Amino acid sequence: MKQHEKLNYVEFGTRDLAATKAFFEKAFDWRFLDYGPDYTAFSDEGLDGGFYVSDQVAGSERGGALLVFYSEDLEGSLSRVQEAGGEIMKAIFEFPGGRRFQFCEPGGNEFAVWSEPAGE
Repeated sequence: MKQHEKLNYVEFGTRDLAATKAFFEKAFDWRFLDYGPDYTAFSDEGLDGGFYVSDQVAGSERGGALLVFYSEDLEGSLSRVQEAGGEIMKAIFEFPGGRRFQFCEPGGNEFAVWSEPAGE
């Protein structure tokens, strides 16, 4: 939903647009709308956005923003990410308020997935 002066859209560079699309389709059941050969958009995923072909990609170690998914089944999400070709950058760990892991999708962007603390 569009709201005045609220975050509405996010764009990511990707080194491999086809691999990025295939990963998100398999891992999270995303659907894409292509706008030519170098851009694809997604919507209804918590925040709308897109991926464009670029040598530069997002990573927290370079000071980039880390977008974080929520999961009701963290281990299940970890398995889906691995099965779809994601590289686990940080295995599941606890932090105040929950647990999470971080991964890199095949196009080079880093993301994380978090859940409530174990047993909640």
